[in-house]
Amino acid sequence: MTPDLKARFDSEVTNHPIVLFMKGNALFPQCGFSARALQILQQHGKVHTVDVLADPEVRQGIKEYSNWPTIPQVFIHGKFVGGSDILMELEDRGELADLVAGKTPA
Repeated sequence: MTPDLKARFDSEVTNHPIVLFMKGNALFPQCGFSARALQILQQHGKVHTVDVLADPEVRQGIKEYSNWPTIPQVFIHGKFVGGSDILMELEDRGELADLVAGKTPA
């Protein structure tokens, strides 16, 4: 990963409370997991999305940045949370709202 790409990711995740690296965008998700993650997150506030399909360097780089092999990837308040499966578990347990509110560590 280039230093410029790392700086871009650092900026994305620190300048937005909720960031979703996804396949597609908020208007047109390109996979079911990305669509589901977006749907869950939108219940908790504004979601900044990054389309990994638009740039192969971003698609591969985010996997290195987070050390997570799959897309989508969720960052809340600058911390990596996980993929859609972890997001669904947090929502099912009622913990996602507290995490977004900054009440629970990631």
